[in-house]
Amino acid sequence: MTDPGHLFTRTLSDALPSPLLPLLSEEFVHARLGADAVRSLLTFDDLNRMLATCAPEPPRLRLHRDGSPVPVDRYTDQATSSRSARRVVRPEALYTELRDGASLVLDGIDRMHPPVAAAADDLMRLVRERVQANLYLIWGESRGFDTHWDDHDTVIVQIEGAKHWRVHGPGSRPHPMKNDTDHAHTPPRDADGELHAVWEGVLSPGEVIHVPRGWWHTVTGAGGVSMHLTFGFTRATGVDWAEALMRRLVDEDLFRRDLPRFADADTRRKHRHELASRLVELAEEGDVDAFLAERDARFPRRTSFTLPWPVEDGPPGPDARVEFVPILPPPLTREGDRVSVAVSGRRYRLPVSVEPLLAVLAEHRALTVSELAERAGVDAAEAARVVAALTRHQLVLVR
Repeated sequence: MTDPGHLFTRTLSDALPSPLLPLLSEEFVHARLGADAVRSLLTFDDLNRMLATCAPEPPRLRLHRDGSPVPVDRYTDQATSSRSARRVVRPEALYTELRDGASLVLDGIDRMHPPVAAAADDLMRLVRERVQANLYLIWGESRGFDTHWDDHDTVIVQIEGAKHWRVHGPGSRPHPMKNDTDHAHTPPRDADGELHAVWEGVLSPGEVIHVPRGWWHTVTGAGGVSMHLTFGFTRATGVDWAEALMRRLVDEDLFRRDLPRFADADTRRKHRHELASRLVELAEEGDVDAFLAERDARFPRRTSFTLPWPVEDGPPGPDARVEFVPILPPPLTREGDRVSVAVSGRRYRLPVSVEPLLAVLAEHRALTVSELAERAGVDAAEAARVVAALTRHQLVLVR
């Protein structure tokens, strides 16, 4: 059974004849990992437990049929919890809609189920972008959505049953975006006017496909049940780089100055030239690698808690399991007798003695205190004291 924490960086990558990273966002990918490789991700018992204990409500949990949303009143009731109004899913009504061909969508399942979170984190470390996992569940041969494209890259993992996919390819507008100005993006067609197909097939458990952003596809049930996970991520674009450049303009006196609306034409023209010249200078200074490094330094941590260790004074024992919280391995920078690490937009300056422990944790992600001490070449008691301090900064968890 595959470790979800290496589903993409190892299992999927090893199953492909060529490296995965150059294919992402550019080409369609199909791989057969086998049912055993995905069995640990999600089961119906897991799903039932999440529906009962997490009680997701619309729009996080929603139903679609034939390209349209099912009205929430048909499968939820209005309820009150702690004096706040909310929608509660009625199990019997949900079953009825699913029997009648509705498709269930559950967004952000990575925030509800640790194995899916581990797989999402693994994909984040691969693509260095934020990832969200959504669940899709359907019975029969119906479809939840019409032929469509997504404004983000997707990796689809079939968990249970089968589903028919027809991937048509990129449409009329290259690299369409969510907040695009052109919404007339049309799917590719053959000479006879029929929808073009890059790939068509039925996914069974353990099969994985990657559909790049903007690629049209049609998905229908293949009879029986189908449950799959879609891992979605949005890559940084030139628009993101330019927006970061624009945020720097508030530091420029020239750009904070009022525009000379009522001045003569020569003054207005001169001012525009000064703006354009300075903008070009700043763009030339705006190194793309530096922008991406800063973006990585602001990469969010997954919300997690490790009580009682951050509150209590005593260090954890040698067999306590230590887990590294930052999803991306943060760069360590020496600053005299301190080491600096940037995580989620915050910079931590720690004693330089912490550096080997952080480096080991960033590489191995999870170790016992004694294993951490051995690999870092430090005394076990010292490692425990450092771990206790790192828990207070939410850099590690202790289990």
